[in-house]
Amino acid sequence: MSANEPSRFAPASNDLEPGCRLRAGDLVPAESSSGKVAFVADGRVDPEELAKFRALAERWWDPAGPLRALHRLNPARLAWLLERAHAQLPTRPGRRPLEGLRALDVGCGGGLVAEPLARLGAEVVAIDPEPANIAVAREHAEQTGLVIDYRATTLEDLLGTGERFDLVTALEVIEHVPDPAGFARALGRTLRPGGLLVLSTLGRTFASWVQAILTGEYLLGWLPIGTHRWEKFLQPSELARLLRSAGLRPVAITGLAYEPAYERFALRRDPSVNYMLAAVRDPASAA
Repeated sequence: MSANEPSRFAPASNDLEPGCRLRAGDLVPAESSSGKVAFVADGRVDPEELAKFRALAERWWDPAGPLRALHRLNPARLAWLLERAHAQLPTRPGRRPLEGLRALDVGCGGGLVAEPLARLGAEVVAIDPEPANIAVAREHAEQTGLVIDYRATTLEDLLGTGERFDLVTALEVIEHVPDPAGFARALGRTLRPGGLLVLSTLGRTFASWVQAILTGEYLLGWLPIGTHRWEKFLQPSELARLLRSAGLRPVAITGLAYEPAYERFALRRDPSVNYMLAAVRDPASAA
């Protein structure tokens, strides 16, 4: 790497502990009048949202396909996820730092996050309400020799089992749900006391509309047109407020920015387009 080349995983965490300032923004009320809910703890799913990803099921593992943006996001977001795990969880030294921990990947799709978590040593449960996605994920895990507990199920059904996890991830999911507050509450209920939740999503800014929708969907074709709805994006302050209402404590945030020269995403302090937010359930909190 040349001296002028920015670090792919340059430290970019903005500590949210205590007194930190997030970007201002009014909380968007949940739009539930349609009665359609995806990935939320009421057992229902939005057929329109599922149809989008069902159509892409066979292309999850194609790095040059319609989901290539997620492939390019993965190295940076996994690096930050592991950084937060080291800060909050009893990780181990070596190549399998998550060994001994149970992880849940919500909205797992074809397994782009579940597989790295398994390689890092975690015991992984990965859920998605779309059976076609789970079928692809299971087949790919078998081909790579990974043991992952994939389930075509909803968050409500999982909560009904009483299972709890040390680490929960929901990456690029919350912007697809009509009830973000309900989704945040459900995610919180999956955590053990002391557990870590990591989310990634997009801020509702003009820059995110230009980069994620105009450029990503219409100009570059990185994602199918209609994948995102800008009005459903959440500002970091809004998401942090939802998590606090769900009994969680936000602890860190980072932005993710695309670097065209290197065809990759890198961690940045600016969360105005893509960002990740980590929160914990304090040990004293009720599960």
